[in-house]
Amino acid sequence: MTRISAPEHTPAGQIASSVLDMARAYESDGIVFFRSGDPVNALAGFYYGFGWLHFGLTSGLLVITDAALCPFAGLPEILPLQFRDKLVEKSIRYARLLDTARSSVSCAPDPATRSHDFAGRILSIAGIYASHGNQLLSSGANEEALASFSYGHGWLDAGVAAGLFRISANRDIFCV
Repeated sequence: MTRISAPEHTPAGQIASSVLDMARAYESDGIVFFRSGDPVNALAGFYYGFGWLHFGLTSGLLVITDAALCPFAGLPEILPLQFRDKLVEKSIRYARLLDTARSSVSCAPDPATRSHDFAGRILSIAGIYASHGNQLLSSGANEEALASFSYGHGWLDAGVAAGLFRISANRDIFCV
């Protein structure tokens, strides 16, 4: 169970509500895609939502009341061969999308603040998952690559929605 840690009528409470709503929306999208026979988009949706959720938890906007497992723990499920082309295409597209997103933002808070430090941390997380995703893509681990790109973009998008970044280009790839 996940809950909002800030009072709902405060700015932090409103941001937390948006972050939790987005995490839940992408979880719901993942379920819909999975049930409709589209495991590629389900995978992307679930991990994008995990990015939003983990942003909320790390920022202190959300708290988890039950123990949760890391979505990257354990062995990945390999999708059936009939989805291979779609998986590879989507992974390559999401690699470009995350790179574009990373180059389209800059830290908004004053450099002397902890908010600026946290924004820098989010950029670092997005960069780590972009790099990891590219390594996985090169090795043919397409499911994990797509998960990494989706997760990193979820983190970055949540940071944008929370006001930690200024968007300098490609505003349409963010949920603002």
